[in-house]
Amino acid sequence: MANPPFSDVTQLLNRLSSGDQNALSELIPVVYDELHRLAAFHLQRERPEHTLQTTALVHEAYVRLVDQKEVQWKNRGHFFAVAAQAMRRVLVDYARRHQALKRGSSLPKISLDEAIAISHEDMHHVLLLDELLTRLSTIDPAESRIVELRFFGGLAVEETAEAMGISAATVKREWSVARAWLLREINERSKQDSHQHH
Repeated sequence: MANPPFSDVTQLLNRLSSGDQNALSELIPVVYDELHRLAAFHLQRERPEHTLQTTALVHEAYVRLVDQKEVQWKNRGHFFAVAAQAMRRVLVDYARRHQALKRGSSLPKISLDEAIAISHEDMHHVLLLDELLTRLSTIDPAESRIVELRFFGGLAVEETAEAMGISAATVKREWSVARAWLLREINERSKQDSHQHH
């Protein structure tokens, strides 16, 4: 699929910033397709152990899709919010394909320090994180969104704050609480898995 002209995506971002929610349903597939294409390209041309850095892919998609001269921060924040959602879907799609190969393997640690860098070997971790984030979104939607933006979108604390319209201090606090919850859940799951394998 050919890239849409800069003006199309930039126009959608402008519409989204003006409160037109229909623009969101038009944007997600465009951003998803571009991220999927970039991810496939990087995965095919590198060694199996190569890591796929979500931050790099999201930024590459931004440069390719958006006329940056025409975009204010608010639009930029909207783009990265959409891209984080799309990147999560892209990785979940890849992970589902890898799942069959990994059945029965125990869950190693997932790093929640910064944006995700994922290898072929790590694909099944994404499914667990996606499942936990879906659960977290019913408990605390803001925390789930912060993790999605930081982990899948690669946004810094300040960028996350701007994208969500909250303070950096709030992002830091919520990120810390969300990470603690996720790591606790991941550890619980690992324990259950190890019991099942013994």
